[in-house]
Formats: sequence, C-alpha cells, structure tokens
Amino acid sequence: MTEIRGSYYVVVTPTYLEELFKIAGDYIDIFKYAGGSMRLHPREIVLRINRLCHDHGILVSTGGFTEKVLTQGADAFDKYLDEALSLEFDVVEISSGYIDIDDEDKVELVKAVRRAGLKPKPEVSLVKGAGGAHEEWETESMPYDHMLRDVEIYLSAGAWKIMVESEGITENVRKWRVDIVEALVKRFGIEKLMFEAAERPVFRWYVYTFGRDVNLFVDHTQIIELTALRTGLWAPKEPWGRVRYRRS
Repeated sequence: MTEIRGSYYVVVTPTYLEELFKIAGDYIDIFKYAGGSMRLHPREIVLRINRLCHDHGILVSTGGFTEKVLTQGADAFDKYLDEALSLEFDVVEISSGYIDIDDEDKVELVKAVRRAGLKPKPEVSLVKGAGGAHEEWETESMPYDHMLRDVEIYLSAGAWKIMVESEGITENVRKWRVDIVEALVKRFGIEKLMFEAAERPVFRWYVYTFGRDVNLFVDHTQIIELTALRTGLWAPKEPWGRVRYRRS
C-alpha cells in the first residue's frame, strides 16, 4: 500500500488533487492529513477532499492527531471519532509521539476505533517527539524492545495497520537503524507494517530490501517516482531490473 501526505509543507487543494488523482489515483491507497492539518481547513473543504478520495477508491486518514485529542480529557476521543465519521474519514491514526499511553489504554483506543466502524492505525516510534527532537547520536544504540512490544499489543487488540515513525530510524540520524526495521519485519512481516519513507533514499531502500509490496508513507510529490520504482519502470543503475519481479 502507498499512503501520501496531504497539506503540511505545502497546501494541497481539491483542485490539485483532482488532477493528481486523474494521473496517479490508481497508485494511491490512503490520503493522510499530517499533523492535524484538517483542523486548518474549512470543514466543507475537508468533506470535499474526502469525497474526492472516495470517488477514486482512496481511503482517508486522520494522521497523527490523537495525542492532541487525548490531552483534552476523557470524553474527547469519543467526540473525535464522531467528528471523523461525520467528515467521512476511514482510518484513525493512534499517534503517541508526544505523550505516553499505558497498555490498557492502547488496547481500548484500538477497540474504540473499531467500534466506531473505522480502521485503527496505531503509530510506534523509537523516540518521543518529531523533526529533530533529539540529538543524532542519542538513537544510535537506543533499545527498541518497546516498539516490538507496542506492535504486539496493538495487533492483538485488532489494529488494521501499524505506522512505523521514521524519527530516529532513518530520519535525523547519522546512521540508519536498519536493525530495527529488520527486527520488526522478521517478527511481524510486512503486510501489517507501514513505514514512513519521506526521503528518496529511504523509500528506495525499502523497495530494494523488502520488495515492491512493502507499505510506505511518502509525500504526494513522490507518488510517480515511487510507483515507477515499485513496477520496475525506472530505477537507478544498481538495482535496474530486479525490483519488478521481487515479491516479499
């Protein structure tokens, strides 16, 4: 599966998406509002975008906003799910990049999303924070047992997919923590995992390493290049011709 980022670094308008989907809609599985950006769109625009996605068979995700909601009190998450339904979202990302969620609440959040008829997509991360919230050297030998444990908890609770945050793994590091990715894939396979891969060298590595069916989250500007890579239509010199037939 391929998930693309909507408005965040640049504004993504319905007009732009209409044109993008005409060309590349068949290559996109999920459209995500990053960083709570749907709160900065007029409500009618959110509905228009979400319905446009559905017209092209694309699911719509809330993106990482759960931790902000949970700081608003015990009833806020249920109201959040009600609003997600009214705005015709499909996927609720259960993000915890800035807060700690205990194990019982992790299970209950997944179950609450499922009860609402939505797809729960919890996020697991090596570090708290995002976008350079740590020093590069700090993550080089940081243990990752908590990530394996979180994935186990979320999947046992009925999570649809697991979002693997790139911070500290391939983002803002001196050396990629491929050991973490390999451990996750070895234990859980690739079907249930989705990896954030917003940089060209990163999504190339995932495709070369795990095959064309690996689930990736990229920017909307990267969908053509990623699809060309997945299909073997185009690739740099080194892996030319090998990606097309590689299956996980």
